[in-house]
Amino acid sequence: MLKRTSKQLSLFSSLEDMLSHEHPLFQLSNKINWERFENAFSPLYCRTNGRPAHPIRLMCGLLILKHLRNVSDEMVVS
Repeated sequence: MLKRTSKQLSLFSSLEDMLSHEHPLFQLSNKINWERFENAFSPLYCRTNGRPAHPIRLMCGLLILKHLRNVSDEMVVS
């Protein structure tokens, strides 16, 4: 089941406010069109049943990070 990324602001400070805007991964994240990934992969998810999936942005981001750092699946999620 597809779990969309919420664009609603939180009552608490957002993670973006806590991160350094100078960090290379932060800057890369702002250059990626995440909505394009959501639109491409969302039809592959069931909307009516099953366990809620991890957000598409998270999964694509981990895959990008894995290739940038040249690490294994286990290393990128640890």
